[in-house]
Amino acid sequence: MNLTHQQLFDLLEEKATFYNNPDFIEKDPISIPHLFSKKEDIEIAGFLAATLAWGQRVTIINKSRELMIRMDNSPYDYILNASEKETASLSSFVHRTFQGEDCMYFIHAFQQIYLHHGGLEAIFSAGYHVNQSIKESITRFREVFFSFEHLHRTRKHVPDPQTGSAAKRVNMFLRWMVRDDNKGVDFGIWKNIKASSLLCPLDLHSGNIARKLGLLERKHNDWQAVEELTANLRKFDPTDPVKYDFALFGTGINEKSSPNL
Repeated sequence: MNLTHQQLFDLLEEKATFYNNPDFIEKDPISIPHLFSKKEDIEIAGFLAATLAWGQRVTIINKSRELMIRMDNSPYDYILNASEKETASLSSFVHRTFQGEDCMYFIHAFQQIYLHHGGLEAIFSAGYHVNQSIKESITRFREVFFSFEHLHRTRKHVPDPQTGSAAKRVNMFLRWMVRDDNKGVDFGIWKNIKASSLLCPLDLHSGNIARKLGLLERKHNDWQAVEELTANLRKFDPTDPVKYDFALFGTGINEKSSPNL
């Protein structure tokens, strides 16, 4: 599409406004952390739902709800207090390639993180404050998360931007935790990372729309593409570039055959 800067700004704003509202929640994995009100519950439920977020959204939501039920609908209390026998019951949980042994490790790692490392926000924030870098934030988190004895196979469930991964699910989780625009979708419960530093979650849907709009030239949906796309989105809103994730993803999911795109 050949749009002027103003036309593209108007389109992005229109679509972001249209999708960034509470109606978005029900059919999106963000509905899982919205089941809770306690900060720690929201963080843990959010990270688990984001981790499971590949495949059909209905299935993602159903499997995430199943996992919350298995954790007695109290994820923070569960990771702190569940007995070894109780956590062993998660060995039968499966979502695509996320197996029970992966699930059990996640619970163990969360327990160590909240007991000895100040929680999820503290770890992500520590990496971010190195140079206000989301890449460093994710890298620091992976270092801590996998510092306990684990199976190598489990590492693939937390993407690594240092190897070029777009890290879509972690960037999406960070959007959920950091953005606070009073629209009722994202939570804005983390105050130590700036929304202006966030990077746009990039997947097949948002990437296709971004290329149609001339916001992304790189052909591969990798970390370089994430940085390129976000840099272009900052031209339209430098303080909150990832609000346009709603425009790109929402359009990609719901309007991909639209003649206007």
